[in-house]
Amino acid sequence: MKRFICLLSIFALAVLFSAAPAAAEDAVKLTYSNFFPPTHVQSQLAEAWCKEVEKRTGGKVKFQYFAGQTLTKAPQSYDGVVTGICDVAMSCFAYTRGRFPVMEVVDLPLGYTSGVQATKVVNEVYSALKPKELMDTKVMYLHAHGPGLLHTKEKPVKTLEDMKGLKLRAHGTIAEMVKALGATPVTMPMPDVYQSLEKGVVDGAFYPVEANKGWKLGEVSRFCILSYPAAYTTSFFVVMNPDVWAKLPAGVQKTIEEINLEWAAKHGKAWDESDAKGREFLLSQKGRQIVELAPGQDAKWRKVVEPVLDDYVKKLSERKLDGAAALAVAKKALGAASGR
Repeated sequence: MKRFICLLSIFALAVLFSAAPAAAEDAVKLTYSNFFPPTHVQSQLAEAWCKEVEKRTGGKVKFQYFAGQTLTKAPQSYDGVVTGICDVAMSCFAYTRGRFPVMEVVDLPLGYTSGVQATKVVNEVYSALKPKELMDTKVMYLHAHGPGLLHTKEKPVKTLEDMKGLKLRAHGTIAEMVKALGATPVTMPMPDVYQSLEKGVVDGAFYPVEANKGWKLGEVSRFCILSYPAAYTTSFFVVMNPDVWAKLPAGVQKTIEEINLEWAAKHGKAWDESDAKGREFLLSQKGRQIVELAPGQDAKWRKVVEPVLDDYVKKLSERKLDGAAALAVAKKALGAASGR
């Protein structure tokens, strides 16, 4: 009897171990490319998404995660997904200006006040318009950072006149805003900003407050200008190769879509939490200051950037796209997200 039980146990273990390689082989192994450095909260959330997908699909989908532009550079990430260099990627629309004309409406200086608000806007715009420009991928979810504000290295800005002669890092539609405000835009991706500020290639930059800590820009920027009347956001995409998506079982797709809804909200909240930490980090550096615009400047800044919105509508019309409708959707979504 004991011999029978022993043989039965051995047989059971043999079945278990012979099944294990098959289960591992059945798992879909995907790559995820992200330009954020691994220490950045947005990178950590992306990696957590990968782990959550693996967990809730019972290991049917597994990811190899590449942070810090180690698989694709930020501007090439979307095309990397389309061509199959990577299966999933996170980057921002603004790094390939003109490629995503409809979605660029979200990045306009609409006067954002939080990341939660901006994230709701970008997802609502996509949901309402479903632009063709994103149809060559499967959109997982979108998110957007809190108010993009002006930061300068040497000169505190309090009026429009103070903007004259400044060279400021900007990207996408924000480059047009910089021109409207009287400064000179210098286009570059976020990973290049620290060195450019440090070496004086630019006098300042527009970016969310979180970047003072997330990208350590508080070490090279001395002034954070509360330029809320012209506050913009940068919207980010997380997309998957459509052929890869189509091969996933329906149950797995449903699970991933449920996770996507949760993670979009997590990113928006994380942007706001990291803004608070970025402000704290900036002020912890010697000689750093938060600068308010001079009295009466708010209305002037809003008026100056209004033509940027008009120009957006005009440029989309030239491409046979309804820019007015896109702007109306964005403003409506912003009002709803603001409780207005």
